[in-house]
Amino acid sequence: MKLTIIGGGGFRVPQVFEAVASDDAPVRIDELALYDVSESRLATIRAVIDRLAETRAHAPRVVATTDLTEALRGADFVFSAVRIGGTAGRILDERTALDLGVLGQETVGPGGLAYALRTVPFMTRLAEQIRDLAPDAWVINFTNPAGIVTEAMRRVLGDRVVGICDTPIGLMRRAALAATGSASAEGLSFDYVGLNHLGWLRSVAVDGQELLPALLAEDDKLRTIEEARLMGFDWVRALGALPNEYLYYYYFTREATARIRAAQSTRGEFIDHQQAEFFAHPGDDPLETWLRTRHEREASYMAESRDEDEEREDSDVDGGGYQKVALDLMAAIATGRPATMILNVRNNGLVPQLPEDAVVEVGCLVDDEGVHPWPVAPVSGDMLGLMTSVKAAERHVIDAALSGSRESAWRAFAAHPLVDSVGIARRLVDTYSEKFEAIGRLLQ
Repeated sequence: MKLTIIGGGGFRVPQVFEAVASDDAPVRIDELALYDVSESRLATIRAVIDRLAETRAHAPRVVATTDLTEALRGADFVFSAVRIGGTAGRILDERTALDLGVLGQETVGPGGLAYALRTVPFMTRLAEQIRDLAPDAWVINFTNPAGIVTEAMRRVLGDRVVGICDTPIGLMRRAALAATGSASAEGLSFDYVGLNHLGWLRSVAVDGQELLPALLAEDDKLRTIEEARLMGFDWVRALGALPNEYLYYYYFTREATARIRAAQSTRGEFIDHQQAEFFAHPGDDPLETWLRTRHEREASYMAESRDEDEEREDSDVDGGGYQKVALDLMAAIATGRPATMILNVRNNGLVPQLPEDAVVEVGCLVDDEGVHPWPVAPVSGDMLGLMTSVKAAERHVIDAALSGSRESAWRAFAAHPLVDSVGIARRLVDTYSEKFEAIGRLLQ
């Protein structure tokens, strides 16, 4: 089988190689094609992978190329993990929002909408090329903002594109472990519903016996769950559910914004400096440098949600990550061995208040016949309100990205619950248009 990675010069690509080349990988990849527009980044990542391959008995053949046609032709799976505008673009996404008094974060709020405006056109063209060059390929999308990008790509590829994120399945496994002593206990079932970077685990059960209320009642068990520590035990008990960690930005917007402002650098600035240093100076042993840099990057993830002296626990950092989610999805489709996952898929009435073709994030069974979402319990109240308002913003921004409508872009920013003024929404659109040439050309 051939796996193509779009964004093959990305810093985290060696993690995908580690997953597919491991002795216990559930499916074997014969060829790994790495595509990127940067030859130098490809060369550095290839050097890291070559070092990893020295100790891997099942390493696939690796091809690194700047030729998209070569990369796509014959692919069985296409994994998309690109950043249009690079880390410099992320800095502008975050700083522009902060300068106008609203949350500045990569995928949540106005920063995520700006990211979508310049990413959706590229990803739509990529979907068309995949359709033409690898019509039978499954596309696994991790390109952020993943829910928006997946929904846009679905207009070209339909059910053969699936969005992934590692945070919801990590939440479910941590909750299952705390409740049962096993992250995959026999007879385990769960109810998770939301959008990408906005969802809730509302049920954990074994053989039909609900375990979540008892879990929420015990401080000792909640201490083992990153999301409960992050949001506060009283708040998750008030919700009666465990929120995705990104809901911190919605529930604690003032605190998050204040901490980001007070930090010496934004997350985008930290990543930009760190990655520039790595790619400029990979050292005599690029693998050793990459491993050290990766640990620093993951340990500092969502640092604004923790006290200065509090580090992210290893159990939260080393839970498998997005590469394991991608591999599990590929394995289930390729082998037919069923897998339980949380994925970004077509709504199809799962949440009746949202459009049928909207992308939602829910529990699914995956096998060789595809992805099968299972029904979710009704969504109501504040959870439904948050989902519907964010989804409205997402759909407006897709329309703006595909049509070039400045009015749709304005409506997208104004509709988002983290933008508290229509006037600020317009200034966000105008400022992003000025700072990003691609957005300025798009929104004529």
